Amino acid sequence: MSVTTIKPDQTDSPGGDVTEEKKGGKKKLVVLAVALLLVAAAGYWFLLRPSGPTEPEPGAILPLESTQINLASGHYLKLGIALQLVAGAEEVDGSKALDAAIDLFSGRSIDEVSKAANRKHLKEKLNAELEEAYEGEVMSVYFTEFVTQ
Repeated sequence: MSVTTIKPDQTDSPGGDVTEEKKGGKKKLVVLAVALLLVAAAGYWFLLRPSGPTEPEPGAILPLESTQINLASGHYLKLGIALQLVAGAEEVDGSKALDAAIDLFSGRSIDEVSKAANRKHLKEKLNAELEEAYEGEVMSVYFTEFVTQ
């Protein structure tokens, strides 16, 4: 009688394929886990991530008394402004705004303040100065009166 030895990789029994199935099952499980992780990360990114800084909600509008500002060559500007405060801002002192407006417009020529494009630029510049002066409590400035002579 002869003895034959069977090597484990030569078996015809279903037990030999079990190791291959386990390896394939582990690979599928790893791929599935990575896919779920990617889906979860994408969901967080698009749905739950905190948004950037939001635009503040507008609050009350504070009208200030108009003031006369000396321009160049004996002309003057009668300027009235109103401040758009952010929601929840305390009542602000308008003297900072009037001071900034006087500094910005004083000594300019009548042509500089009369043209619409220049007026828009000066308004943007005044708005930037007021946002800094009031530390973010003022979000916009409006001209309520603008008369040159």
